[in-house]
Amino acid sequence: MDVKYDFGAEADQPIVYVRAVNVADLPEELREQAMGHDTLYAVHSAEGERLALVRDRALAFVLARQNDMEPVTVH
Repeated sequence: MDVKYDFGAEADQPIVYVRAVNVADLPEELREQAMGHDTLYAVHSAEGERLALVRDRALAFVLARQNDMEPVTVH
């Protein structure tokens, strides 16, 4: 089948990827700022650039949407 689908306005938003990051895997200066968390959530651009690190997954999604981006989870 070759059927085109109109995804609407959301298709114009850049996709960002949200993934869990072990604090132990981060550089020391970032580990010091983790305030006791074992896991943080990173927001990455489609090119792989880390845009943000936040304390939980829900916050990562809110942050992306507030900046007109479409978040998706990376497993």
